[in-house]
Amino acid sequence: MNHRLACLVAAGLALAADPHADVSASVYYPTPTVEILVGGAAQRQYPYQGRWYVEAAKGHEYAIRMRNPYGVRVAVALSVDGLNTIDARQTTASKARKWVLDPYETVTISGWQTSQTEARRFEFTTEERSYGQALGKTANLGVISAVFFRERTPIVTSRESAADSTRRSAAPPAVARSGEALGNAKRADEEYAATGMGRRTDHAVTQVWLDLEDAPAQTVNIRYEFRLQLVKLGILPPTSTPDPLDRRERARGFEPGFAPVPPSLR
Repeated sequence: MNHRLACLVAAGLALAADPHADVSASVYYPTPTVEILVGGAAQRQYPYQGRWYVEAAKGHEYAIRMRNPYGVRVAVALSVDGLNTIDARQTTASKARKWVLDPYETVTISGWQTSQTEARRFEFTTEERSYGQALGKTANLGVISAVFFRERTPIVTSRESAADSTRRSAAPPAVARSGEALGNAKRADEEYAATGMGRRTDHAVTQVWLDLEDAPAQTVNIRYEFRLQLVKLGILPPTSTPDPLDRRERARGFEPGFAPVPPSLR
């Protein structure tokens, strides 16, 4: 039996799915949901040339909310900038350590898992200050990827009980380490978004063994960029800024009346 290690978010930290949600729709039209949250609010996703984009708010922390639409548990290989959010390794989705979601469950992952009990928050920053740059792994900056694998329905035989069908491992997640940010300051229109390692937060996890289907049920990829880069790509319209020369050309000298006194000088 092909078992793959998956990291399970402790029940107390998982956000349960809305009990009033239309579960029947998920059964017939299962589509995993992946959202980027800033300040608790889901960010708008823009479709463009077959990909989904979100605007990165520089200096802001963010989280990733995932929903399992299936009637079985799923294990989700979740990477940010090409780095596994559990151990920061670069692997295939099949071999990656994964987050486990119960049927119809929604969980929010807010940072890099740095120990059995702590995480470091995701934070939108520049490439030079990113976690990937600190680790020397910069090939996949600017992309968030979630690959969903469904659990196989366990087959219990006379020689294997249901309790034996789930195995546990005591090995803790590998600790990802941060480093010095590299590079010189750039102009705003030359800066590209990446994810840094922010403040510490409590996030306890346990580990389980799951028997997963070989092929992923769904893959969700989200690209993120600062607004100026989204404008360059043609995803967002350019921000209209007044032309100083045009403003000066419209100047007309005298206006009727007397000189007003500002409130601060009265």
